[in-house]
Amino acid sequence: MPALKIAIAGGGVGGMVAAIALQSRGHDVTIFEQAGSYGRIGADVNLTPNAVHAIDGLGTSVGARLRETAARPEYRISRMWDTAEETSRLPMNRSAEEKYGAPQLTIHRADLLSALQEALAPGTIRFGAKVETARQDGDRATLVLEDGTTFDADVVIGGDGIHSRVRHALFGPDDPQFTGLVSWRAVVPHDRLGDLPDLGSFTKWWGPTPDRQIVTFPLSLGQEIFVFATTPQTGWTEEGWTLPGDIAELRAAYADFHPQARALLEACTEVTRSALHVREPMNRWSEGRIAVLGDAAHPMVPFMAQGACMAIEDAVMLARALGDGPADIPAALRAYEDARRDRTAAVQRGSLANDWLKQGSNADWVYGYHAWTAPLAAPAPAA
Repeated sequence: MPALKIAIAGGGVGGMVAAIALQSRGHDVTIFEQAGSYGRIGADVNLTPNAVHAIDGLGTSVGARLRETAARPEYRISRMWDTAEETSRLPMNRSAEEKYGAPQLTIHRADLLSALQEALAPGTIRFGAKVETARQDGDRATLVLEDGTTFDADVVIGGDGIHSRVRHALFGPDDPQFTGLVSWRAVVPHDRLGDLPDLGSFTKWWGPTPDRQIVTFPLSLGQEIFVFATTPQTGWTEEGWTLPGDIAELRAAYADFHPQARALLEACTEVTRSALHVREPMNRWSEGRIAVLGDAAHPMVPFMAQGACMAIEDAVMLARALGDGPADIPAALRAYEDARRDRTAAVQRGSLANDWLKQGSNADWVYGYHAWTAPLAAPAPAA
């Protein structure tokens, strides 16, 4: 079959991984990204073994580039908020690589985006191109940009996040639900934290209620420590999704935590805050020649650290479904969504429940998934 012309709305992690995988099969891919450029914004991306395995399978230098700047947590540790009692410890790093075929990598989002961009064909990304909607007619799908420009393609992929205009075009308006939780994020130089234990591991401090927790893990080859926390809030009315936070307010919310946990917040000099939103799992991800992936399909709270990981898995499975150019594109997109829907729904629900690995250590169903070999059975053509 001839190469496909594919348009991707959104140049985030999922969109770029999909583009790399599709270009490796000879397809003509263009990404439309609303930002004018990639800056060093955001903070962390936690790539668990399932995601690293998927990236390594791209057959590019991306995996090697990530390892140049990422940290490798030694363990995934759970601690109780008041006593610091350790309730679970899961070996990662070499143990994870031996067990799952890839390590866990914790990395600054900007470093991940840079590595992915370098693996794309020159000119793949059109910056400053905000997508307004998508439509289709027969054998063509079209992206419509905010300035009125249109782009015709064989396939349109919506990787444009929780407020996806592509998802909206397919299935109508569906506002995300505020969870009642606000997340706080900071990056702290390692040397500001002194001799606190387990700074080289992914550590979660479980609060007395599910709405309070502190998570830390290393970035930048261990030179920085990422700090994440949540607090309850009755509503979210602020404009913008990532805003400056009041560090004193955050510290006050955790005044009853163990001294070691409080010391993590004391070391923070500035924080950002953002609302956590979710949607119920969707029954459909595609219609005709248009499909969605990542947060556009399954936004989730970050308590299993799988948001970016699920988008990466989606991207690989979508590229596999489209292959070298199927005769029946709608059927291929249905095969992709059928292969992904149950797994991502389980992760969405597990993340919202916020009890995964609090006491136990059964991570195999998440970390042991291999997107390059997972079943991908084609469904019957639509009636």
